[in-house]
Order: sequence, then structure tokens, then C-alpha cells
Amino acid sequence: MPDVDEPERPAARHLPGHIAAALAGAGGAADSAGQPWSGRSLAGDDAKIHNFEDDDGRADAGYLAAVAALREGRGDEAGVVASLATARVFIPIVAQLAEEVETDRGLHGDKQADMALVTLKAADGRIALPAFTSAAALAAWHPEARPVAVYAARAALSAVAEGAELLVLDPGAEVTFVVRRPGVWALAQQHGWVPSYTDQELAGEMGRAASRFTAIRGIELLPGRGVACSAADGSIIPGGGAGPELQVVLYLADGLDAGAVQQLVAGLQAEWSRNVLFGERVDSLEIKLRRAPD
Repeated sequence: MPDVDEPERPAARHLPGHIAAALAGAGGAADSAGQPWSGRSLAGDDAKIHNFEDDDGRADAGYLAAVAALREGRGDEAGVVASLATARVFIPIVAQLAEEVETDRGLHGDKQADMALVTLKAADGRIALPAFTSAAALAAWHPEARPVAVYAARAALSAVAEGAELLVLDPGAEVTFVVRRPGVWALAQQHGWVPSYTDQELAGEMGRAASRFTAIRGIELLPGRGVACSAADGSIIPGGGAGPELQVVLYLADGLDAGAVQQLVAGLQAEWSRNVLFGERVDSLEIKLRRAPD
């Protein structure tokens, strides 16, 4: 029975309400804690401009510990994403020419430049937002970029605002860890995140949809081939990859021809795509077909 290896992604979904509300409120009359900007002074406690005035630029200790545990087999990628809930990261901002002027001698110069958020394009064409756990990592990646310190949850919200589905931590460093779309959404909403391949609630929903097809005798959810990533030294890390992160094994009744199998898989994918939970928690998947045991 053939394997179906092509990664599939759920159809586009509307942003969850928490994210949409947070984006709508950005740049308003109050700060992220709901305190109005009006009436602020630069005296006493109001003199503290942001939460990172005493920041030494080093990576968050909790994040480093979570990555170390993942590499050593003592942790998982859910633990790494959980560590980001309270971590500070740096977002790179670069100057972007907004208007060019020609001098009376025919030379071209910058008349106006804006500061722009840097985004990347992933191998599969999706937009990714780079973020750095340390100032040194950002400087090594782009010496001219300005580091803006934010909590990782705020970086995730910025990623959503930019249409980015991936948050890429420390590109070009020893360990580059990718937070996929469901993890980005969870961070932005400040919710916990469970990888799709260990999500029992999701498994139940997908299993119920599969049970509507009599030729499907069983279903199993496993980590996909895109879960792992490679460190700079060539070692394999069981997490932080860009996907596909979910492998779905379908155990089918014997006697199906290629056309019947294709129709069955298409119908099941259509069922899954209509499920809200599936759309929110699955970034990309691959389907494997197996003959059901006798």
C-alpha cells in the first residue's frame, strides 16, 4: 500500500479572538497592562521606561536550560516553548529607505528612512519572524540591526501581526529553534502549548472523524519528520524543526485500489479541515498508509 508523504497544511483560519483583540488594542491610549499613557511623568516609579533597563543582553537562563534538556533527552520541545512564556528576546529592526533624493550634482542620497521589522522566508515559502535570545546572537547575525527587547509573547504577537507563521529563534547560531504556528499562537495568547503529536484531545477529534470511514480501521498520531532540527555541530535535536510536525498513520482495510485510497484520504482531509481544533493545533502533517493487521 503506497505512502502519502506530501506535507499538508490546514486551510487558512481566522485568528483566535484573544490574538485579534490584542492586535486591535496595540498602539492605543494605554500600555499592555491597561494603564493609560496620559498623565505619565518621568519621576519616581514612572521613570522606569521599560522592563529591561538592567538587562545584560544574555540569553534567558530558563530557555538555555530547556534547550539543554531537549538536547540531552531529558526534556521536550513543549518545555522549550514553555520557557519562552517569561523570557525576553530581541527583535531585529533595520533601517529601510522610504524616500530617495537626487542632489544638484546628480548624486542619490537618503532623504528619509524608516525602521522596519525584519522577516524571513522559510524554505516552504512561509513568512518567519526572527528573534534572538541574546544581543550577541543578533549582532553576529546582522551587525547593523537594532535590537529591540520584548517578551517572547509580544514577539509572537508581532509575528501574527506581520502574517508570519513561524518564530525562528537564533537563526545562524549553534541551535536555531523554530516555534511553529500553533506554538506561536499559544505564546501570543499566553496559553500553554502541547505538540500536536502528543495532543490527546486532538487525537480524539481526528479519530472520531476517521471513524466515519468504514475502510479506516485505526489511526495513530506520531511525530513527523520535520520535528527534529540539526545543531551547528551536526547533532540532531528532537524538536525545534520547521515541520511537518505531525505524522498520521492510517490503518486501512485490505482490497482498496489506488483510486479508492486517494478518494478516502481526500475525504478524510476535508473532514479534518472543517474542524476548528485541527485548524488551530496542526501546523502541517504527513500521512502514512498501512494495511490493518488481521
